[in-house]
Amino acid sequence: MDLHEWDAWAFETQAVRAGQLRSNEGEQSEPIFPTSSFRFNSAAQAAARFSGNEPGNIYSRFTNPTVRTFEQRLAALEGGERCVATSSGMAAILSTCIGLLKSGDHIVSSRSIFGSTVVLFDNFMAKFGVSTSYVPLTDLDAWRAAIRPDTRLLFVETPSNPLTEVADIAALAELAHAHGCLLAVDNCFCTPVLQQPLKLGADIAIHSATKYIDGQGRCIGGAVVGREAVVGKDVYGFLRTAGPTMSPFNAWVFLKGLETLKLRMRAHSDNALALARWLEQQPQVARVYYPGLESHPQHALAARQQTGFGGIVSFELKGGREQAWRLVDATQVISITANLGDAKSTITHPATTTHGRLSAEQKAEAGIGEGLIRISVGLEDVDDLRADLARGLD
Repeated sequence: MDLHEWDAWAFETQAVRAGQLRSNEGEQSEPIFPTSSFRFNSAAQAAARFSGNEPGNIYSRFTNPTVRTFEQRLAALEGGERCVATSSGMAAILSTCIGLLKSGDHIVSSRSIFGSTVVLFDNFMAKFGVSTSYVPLTDLDAWRAAIRPDTRLLFVETPSNPLTEVADIAALAELAHAHGCLLAVDNCFCTPVLQQPLKLGADIAIHSATKYIDGQGRCIGGAVVGREAVVGKDVYGFLRTAGPTMSPFNAWVFLKGLETLKLRMRAHSDNALALARWLEQQPQVARVYYPGLESHPQHALAARQQTGFGGIVSFELKGGREQAWRLVDATQVISITANLGDAKSTITHPATTTHGRLSAEQKAEAGIGEGLIRISVGLEDVDDLRADLARGLD
């Protein structure tokens, strides 16, 4: 099979079959290659592999058949030329930054990003001379004003965590390219099923495969997708040298997750919309954040650039932290955990968990209030989820 024959296939077919090259054993399911290294036929072949003159497996830190199948399948689904799989979603962001930036470079990022990403930018990238400015996610003029001559990367998470704000990817891509910058989009919440940033003009799509790509909370992993010249050269170069590598077993689990991804994302979206509409009717709830609601400020934009609204619903309780913790503690079906994208619904209090390391000022700027609750809506019956939340609201 030609390596890119799957480019002509429909999304559903790519999700099941792209990237698979069967061995002589004729296996139906993709094999797992749990090996640290690979044998060469001769010293000349070993030299050719190491020099890059001959493609092939060398060492599983940067070449493994199972990981490569996952990379090729996800790249096909995102419409990218190259994917680099990493050991976690945060490793994917780190690999992007270290691979593409140097001391003296500048990042413009939306304020509404995962707390660990803020810590990575402010506490660690800053040590190496890479500075970051934060802007409101939806304010294009603020993005434009923040760009400097040394700006090299625009970074956005859309929909955002946890307020589900939606950025105009095409407009940000046009702005980035007009100033010689790259646009990286964290596509964790939507996956390529609901949103394809590269087709909207972004240069890089980043994933925490831990979330919806796995879909059952089993493994940790990440991925960076983009053009060969960007991702295949510098991001892959960092992974080859530094080794934030995805394991073959985890890659195999993620491959199985991709096979059902479209079915699951549709079900997550349906359940989340039903739950969000119900939450809007509850007197204890001050506000519900979900792009599928007509009340969401970017509802029209989300409907235009996404094919669904995702499984994340956040809402603000009028009673602050006390009421929020009481609701969390009252749940019996929904799991109290900060992970998301699971078949099982999860609930967390962002101000004291996912964004707990941010200062009070940073939380205020990002809109993370003490009454805010985030739910990753799973695949349970939505009536059971409503009853579980009603127990805490009562």
